[in-house]
Amino acid sequence: MGFSQLMGILFILNGLGFLGGIALYVTSYWRRELYLVAAGYAIITIIALFAFQGVSVDAFYMGESLNPMAVGSKVAELLVAVCAGYLYTQTTS
Repeated sequence: MGFSQLMGILFILNGLGFLGGIALYVTSYWRRELYLVAAGYAIITIIALFAFQGVSVDAFYMGESLNPMAVGSKVAELLVAVCAGYLYTQTTS
């Protein structure tokens, strides 16, 4: 996948976290406030990339080439954060 071993493990754990969130979403336990939790989780995972890889666009590179998995996952996480924030504003208590 183009990740170091540590980043690969974190990528898998992150995916499991998102799958857990989806599973919670389809249950009767889902509440409006959890949209904020979902948005926060997505933003934290974006920040975590820079914490582990460095605060620059170099975080998206593996060696000398752009890592499409890193770029794609962060774009998807940003989309989740924006959509979850939007859904929070659109739902009623």
